Amino acid sequence: MALNNLKPACGAIHKTKRVGRGQGSGWGKTSARGQKGQKSRTGYSQKRGFEGGQTPLQRRLPKVGFKSRVVKPQAINVDKIPAITELDEITIQTLSNIVKIKAKKVKLIGTKAKELKDKIKDANITTSGK
Repeated sequence: MALNNLKPACGAIHKTKRVGRGQGSGWGKTSARGQKGQKSRTGYSQKRGFEGGQTPLQRRLPKVGFKSRVVKPQAINVDKIPAITELDEITIQTLSNIVKIKAKKVKLIGTKAKELKDKIKDANITTSGK
């Protein structure tokens, strides 16, 4: 099969529109830009997403897609779970046995939380107060 007779389908190729080449071409005078206004001027460009002064879509929609890398601790109230005060050592493992938690950081809160400061053996466990 000869490859030298390949050409585009009939009607697939269009001549480029050459504007501003005189009245006889059909695209003279205003050069297909209409009459007056901002769009007819040279150097005109419109910002992407511009909607004629209306607030653009990208500003009307809420922001989405941020997830903080800061791990917030899960709070456990010591007053409601008295078994925590009876522990000798407080670690994430011992807390997960008593309270079903999957947190990496824990904060002990409540009135008795300050008293447990000496029993804490894990850096990821803090107590409320100073």
